[in-house]
Amino acid sequence: MAKKIRRPAALVKQGDLTLYSTSLKVQHLLIPNFYSVEKLDPEDPRDKGYQRLLNRTRAKKLADYILGGLETRDAFLPTSIFIATHKDLAFDSSNNTIEIDIDEVGPFSVVDGQHRVEGLRMAAEKDPRVLDFEVSVNIATNLTHIAQMCHFLIVNTTQKSVEQGIEQRIKARLTQALEVLDVPSLPKWILKTVEKGEDERALKYVDFLNADKESSWFNKIEMANDANDEATISQKSFVKAIKKYVLVANNPLGISPEDKQLQIFLNYWKAITNIIGTDEPTVLFKYNGVELFCRFSIPFFGKMMNEPNFKVSSMETVLNQTFDNMEGDYAGVGHTEFWVRGGKASFLNAGAINVINNDLVKALYKSNHQKDIEL
Repeated sequence: MAKKIRRPAALVKQGDLTLYSTSLKVQHLLIPNFYSVEKLDPEDPRDKGYQRLLNRTRAKKLADYILGGLETRDAFLPTSIFIATHKDLAFDSSNNTIEIDIDEVGPFSVVDGQHRVEGLRMAAEKDPRVLDFEVSVNIATNLTHIAQMCHFLIVNTTQKSVEQGIEQRIKARLTQALEVLDVPSLPKWILKTVEKGEDERALKYVDFLNADKESSWFNKIEMANDANDEATISQKSFVKAIKKYVLVANNPLGISPEDKQLQIFLNYWKAITNIIGTDEPTVLFKYNGVELFCRFSIPFFGKMMNEPNFKVSSMETVLNQTFDNMEGDYAGVGHTEFWVRGGKASFLNAGAINVINNDLVKALYKSNHQKDIEL
């Protein structure tokens, strides 16, 4: 198959962005090296991908739809595919055509539309007539990899949703890139988050907890684009809790150097699980456990500032005293039975978590002397 394609196209200028709006046949998309999909790999810190994992069920539904419409000639796919290259394309303004030399500019990155492309590929494998089916395509030229990532984020957060774990990863990478690369204009609400760097900082906590073999959280967090049957909570939820309670001005943990913060937070969870235990089926590592103990970390680390160190044993001492001082409906929060699957912790709502946290704070600052007097 020829590796040079000439197609009618309209030149579209949007600020500094140059787009060519055209149509391509499925047979063009399937030319070897025509396109690639930059998938995000959360296991590789050097990875530069940004796309979600392919949902083959979703792609198959599209393939079935296209195949079903072949006989009646009513297959309809109006939404354009967005592809990009960091190179330029030859455009003939006299007849409004572009020439695509795949050996020169390929592979194009699929910025938006990977499920459509895969669905069309699957359909063409079953019926060759699909090869002549045309799809609308917008081609961006002279777009760096970091710019392609930005456009993916813009398309998938301003026009339709993208899995928040992927969004967090992309924002973290853009934070890292701000000081060393030219980042294209972003919507103010996205840029504010990127500049603040909370996603990047929170992901460092999550990655550290999930990767350390001595961590209570080892391999228990489902990262973006990483299906994990052993996971008990998503990266998305854990990052949200860390941003809400740990990376805040009133959490004393923030005054420590970053590497020390990670180790202290790891020790905190070791101390919690050393007391509560992990042998029984537990919901401690689900949303309720994360929400409660991330919230409680603010007063807890305030208390630990008066202790000689942040070792696991020191934290256990303070936690044990706190749990012993608990009273009322949630006095068992420091015991295994409370967190066993199907037990009290399984049915907590936001209001109950707030009450438990308030009771823990009171117990944290209640001296043993006070308790002895009451007894």
